[in-house]
Amino acid sequence: MTIRLAIFDCDGTLVDGQAHVWEAMKAGFAEADLPCPARHEIVRGVGLSLPVAVRRLAPGGTSEQHATAVEAYKRSFFEARQQGRIEEPLFEGIADLLTGLHGKGWRLGVATGKSDRGLKNCLAMHGLTDLFCTLQTADRHPSKPHPSMIEEALADALARPENAVMIGDTTYDIEMARAAGTDAIGVAWGYHDVDELMDAGARAVAQTAQELEELIHG
Repeated sequence: MTIRLAIFDCDGTLVDGQAHVWEAMKAGFAEADLPCPARHEIVRGVGLSLPVAVRRLAPGGTSEQHATAVEAYKRSFFEARQQGRIEEPLFEGIADLLTGLHGKGWRLGVATGKSDRGLKNCLAMHGLTDLFCTLQTADRHPSKPHPSMIEEALADALARPENAVMIGDTTYDIEMARAAGTDAIGVAWGYHDVDELMDAGARAVAQTAQELEELIHG
């Protein structure tokens, strides 16, 4: 039996969490006494592991400042979640897409720059946890585009690279897929432009969740 595996990025692909990323990053940079980058620069780094994103956004900062910003970001995000202020809405059509693929025998996974706790909370919020057989996060892997997350997801699902596809909104996702030897599909509703995704090696870029399902099956 051929095992088919669809691996999804989270932020910018399944859910829109940019508002809280922006707020937490502002808090982190303020505590580290670093100038805060523009919002579009912060959003473009979504998908990278947090320490990597901070270093890219503040190349002139010290290692101590980077560490302070990372911890303050995590604390800000945790406090917002504890206070019930975190909203990470699913993009339109995503819930139906996931349940449809699962019902047709696809194994599903996530490969994300989120932490284990952040991903599990996000999926639980939307009642999606049981749909996924493998969850890979920045807590246990090098940052994208290193292929480690996909390689572990393939091992968990007992799938071969030629029968798997990575779906994401950033060039980091597409480059990670190419490095792991899997198919790669971009989505147009996230944080990197369509042309960037195609240039990075995406087979196609979906404009809607319905189109994405067709591309996955195709």
